[in-house]
This record gives sequence, C-alpha cells and structure tokens, in this order.
Amino acid sequence: MIHMENDSFYLMPHTAMEFPDPETIRVWKYGTEEPDINTYAAVKDLSFHNGIIEVDVCGSLLPDAPDYARGFIGIAFRGAKDGREFESFYIRPTNGKGCSDPVRKIHGCQYFSFPGYTFSYLRSFGITDYENRVDTIALNEWSHIKAVVRDDCAAFYVDQKEVLKVTGLKHGPSARGNVGLYVDIGTDGFFRNLCITCED
Repeated sequence: MIHMENDSFYLMPHTAMEFPDPETIRVWKYGTEEPDINTYAAVKDLSFHNGIIEVDVCGSLLPDAPDYARGFIGIAFRGAKDGREFESFYIRPTNGKGCSDPVRKIHGCQYFSFPGYTFSYLRSFGITDYENRVDTIALNEWSHIKAVVRDDCAAFYVDQKEVLKVTGLKHGPSARGNVGLYVDIGTDGFFRNLCITCED
C-alpha cells in the first residue's frame, strides 16, 4: 500500500494535490483545457513494468467544470519521469449508471497512450477498441479500479469486473516507468487505498 502523504508523490505540470484526510489524496487539473495530457500525481521512486495497480477513486466536478466534463479519473502507468509519455486508463463517471444516453453509455471507460494515441486521436479516427461501458460508476461515488499489466497487454477492471482488455500497449512490451493518479478537465478527483504490486 502506498502511503497517502505529500512525500510519496510528485506533480506533473498543471496538476495540484492536497490531502483532505490521512487516507485520501485529492488531485485536480488547473491552468489548461488541453485534454489527454500529463496531469497526474506520480508515485516517487517507482519503476513499474509488469504487475497490478489497484486504487479506489471518486470523481466529482469542479465548480468551473465545462459542460463536456465527465469526471474523468483513473491511473497513469509506465510513465516517463518527466511525463513526456505514459499509458492511461480512466473512467467517465457521468456516463455510468445514471446515464440514459446510449451513445455516452458506451464511453464509460477509456485506455489511451500519450503522446501519440490520445482520446482525441482515437475518436477522430473512429477507433473504438479502447472504450467500453461501465454500469457501476457515478459521480461522487467510490469505485475500485484495477489494472493487470503484462508485457504489451493489460486487463482493466472496475468494481471487480473486467471492462476492457488491451493487446498491444502503445509504448511496447518493455516499457517501464512511474505510476500516477490521473485526472482530466473539470475533475475534482479523490483517491484511496493505492496498492501497486511490481512483478519484475
């Protein structure tokens, strides 16, 4: 278990954090509306290749969140120390159990890879293999995220159910790097119980 304290994390650009209580870290994005960039709090002194990442997340909306904000919250992994590249998995809580729009419903979760394969790139080219519906999530409610990463494959779980499987992670089977707590535009993100198991 990673201790939720200031000395355990460092911040990427346009990322802020605070600790509402000893078991919770709050992370939010500021100063830019560019989506799918390196806005996360990274765990210090960690080199992750293969293994398991688990964390409880709760996505809320900031008071100034734009209309298209979805409470984007998740994890970054195998990231470069300076954030110039990373893989990511996140959920969109507004597209979960309270959503009645069938189009938004199928966009409940997302895998993307920075910098070349962002959500915007994937959506522009009609690539839908990296999204899926998640029926258990909602704004202001806690969900459990788990990523099982091995070489160029990853399986992603939300609330103990596999929701997405990716074969061919974009940075390749030997990529290694940091793990972070990721948020995007308009998200007031809360994280608890971060557990990282490195297998090599």
